[in-house]
Amino acid sequence: MADKIKIVLVDDHTLVREGIASMLKVVDNFQVISSLESGEELVSNFRHLDPDVVVMDIMLRGMTGIEATRWIKGRSTKTKVILLSTEVDKTLVTTGIQAGIDGYLPKHIEKHILIEGINKVHAGNKYFDEAITKLVFEDYYNQEKISRQTKQKLKTTDISEREMQVLSLVAQGRTNQEVADELFISTKTVDTHKAHILDKLGLRNTAELVKYAIKNGLISM
Repeated sequence: MADKIKIVLVDDHTLVREGIASMLKVVDNFQVISSLESGEELVSNFRHLDPDVVVMDIMLRGMTGIEATRWIKGRSTKTKVILLSTEVDKTLVTTGIQAGIDGYLPKHIEKHILIEGINKVHAGNKYFDEAITKLVFEDYYNQEKISRQTKQKLKTTDISEREMQVLSLVAQGRTNQEVADELFISTKTVDTHKAHILDKLGLRNTAELVKYAIKNGLISM
C-alpha cells in the first residue's frame, strides 16, 4: 500500500480547520497530521511535522499564508502548498505564485475539488480553481501582448544594445555620471545616447523616457 499524503492544515478559525480536517480524514490516502492556527506555529513545528502538503488560509493573524509559503519554499523542495482564500484577488494570486504556491483555491469550492487539488500538487503539478486559472492566463497573455508590441517597437526604432543599457540605468534614476562610470563611457557619450533614444522614441525629456520604459516593460524596476 502506498504511503499516505501527510497533510497539515493552517487556519485561524477553529471551526474551519475542524471542518476541513473531518472532510479529509475520510479519504483513504490522506493523513491529517496536524491542525494549526497560525503561520508562526507552522514555522515552529515544520521540521518536526515534515508535511507533504500544507493547506493554508491566505489571510492569517500575524504571518500571512503567503509569507509562510515563502518561508517553506526557502527550506523544502518536498512540501507543497495550497492556499485557500475567501475571494479571487489578482494581487494575492500573483504574489502567491511569486512566493512559490502550488495551488490556490477559493473557500467556497466543493469537497472533491480540494481532494483533487491535494492529489495533483502532491504529484508535482500546479492546481488552481478555474476562475483563478483564467485570471492568471489573462495576465500572462496581456504581458505577452505587451512584450510583442515592445519588441516590434524596438525593432522599428532600432535601439541599440548600448542605448538599451543607458535607457535602463537612466530609468532607474542614475545620474549621467553614474551611468558613465558603470558603462565606462564619458558623460558626453551618455548625453548623446539619451538624445538618440529620445529621438527614436519620439519623446521630449528624461521624465517621459522613464514613463515609457516602465509602461512598455523595457526595464525591471
